Amino acid sequence: MLKKIIIYSLFMGVSVFCLADTVDVKSDHPQSYVVQKGDTLWGISEKFLQKPWLWPQVWEANPQIENPHLIYPGDVVSLQYKDGRPILSVARGGRDKSGRYTRLSPSVRSYEKEKAIPTIPIDAIKQFLSRPLVVTDDEMRDWPYVVSSYDEHLVAGAGNKIYVKGLPEDAADKRYAIYRKGKPYINNRKDKDTILGYEALHVADAVIDKPGDPASAIIARSSREVLNGDRLAAESEEDISTNFIPTSPRQDINANIISVIDGVSEIGQYQVVVLDVGTNQGIETGNVLGVYQTGKVVQDYVATSIQESEEDKKRLKMQYEDVSPTDSAVSAVANDIRDTKRAFDKTDFVGYLGRPNSKPVETELPDEYAGVVMVFRTFENISYALVMETVSAIHIDDAVKNL
Repeated sequence: MLKKIIIYSLFMGVSVFCLADTVDVKSDHPQSYVVQKGDTLWGISEKFLQKPWLWPQVWEANPQIENPHLIYPGDVVSLQYKDGRPILSVARGGRDKSGRYTRLSPSVRSYEKEKAIPTIPIDAIKQFLSRPLVVTDDEMRDWPYVVSSYDEHLVAGAGNKIYVKGLPEDAADKRYAIYRKGKPYINNRKDKDTILGYEALHVADAVIDKPGDPASAIIARSSREVLNGDRLAAESEEDISTNFIPTSPRQDINANIISVIDGVSEIGQYQVVVLDVGTNQGIETGNVLGVYQTGKVVQDYVATSIQESEEDKKRLKMQYEDVSPTDSAVSAVANDIRDTKRAFDKTDFVGYLGRPNSKPVETELPDEYAGVVMVFRTFENISYALVMETVSAIHIDDAVKNL
């Protein structure tokens, strides 16, 4: 179970493989900004930088700050310039008696009980951090399973008692998550119909009431009705550190969005998408990637007409060369062919929209930039990413690659 999330600031002075790119500041950026409760570090960077994911290149820790790794409400982030390049720095701050934020000395304020602001909206991804979201075809086969409900109904919900087989003897009073094998994640574009894994669909949470085989359990909460055959996995008790420092992949990534959580048709900001690449392809937590709308395939009749005109020219030329000028009657035909050929040579075929029954040439338009995602959890061949920015609607099958 996710008991606690330790948030490390995006402004950490650690050695990471960061994105190497030109950092441009916004023309309307503030000179400074007082951190508010509910802010995210990505959002704060967005106030100053055109590409907020490039903040590691311009962050400079204030040496007077005892712990510059955490940013709190009341701190003041400022944009300055050093040797002609932009620098973001932070000064510790706090509230005075009037409730206004003021800059304070590091020694007069304790941060032990205060919560640092997160890198990205944690609430949007919290449920995805500790659960086994992706499983193999037979991975769930040996998990404990629901054999029946108390009243032998086929479905059960929150507050109902269920019976579970296959639990360990020391399972009493422990909490378990209930899963169902969901849809397969399929790679349709690179390797046709290749199954990359299966969604582990979270159904409910339960507390073991009485051990045994079968054991009894009470459903604490549920997001879906629990069915016979659903599988159980013990909830994790370890703390999870979310160190989402934006980085660039160490190699070229050519991926696609293959699914979106909740199954919406158009994907917007702060929605979770599934990518068809994972650790086997070099993806790491924190990688920032661009999303590009897959280019549409259009029917090109102009190219068809140009191709046909070239064929007509070749045919007329062959006819002209085969005519003997010694025969007067044939010479007249040759003159007609010559005139027709000259007319073809002068025709503006670019403006010609094709002929009836002509088969058009299919042309794929280039991909168009649509937004930015950050990877927050990885598996062998799949990764989960949060949509951080959008400039247009994002869809399943859109391309995802290096910025």
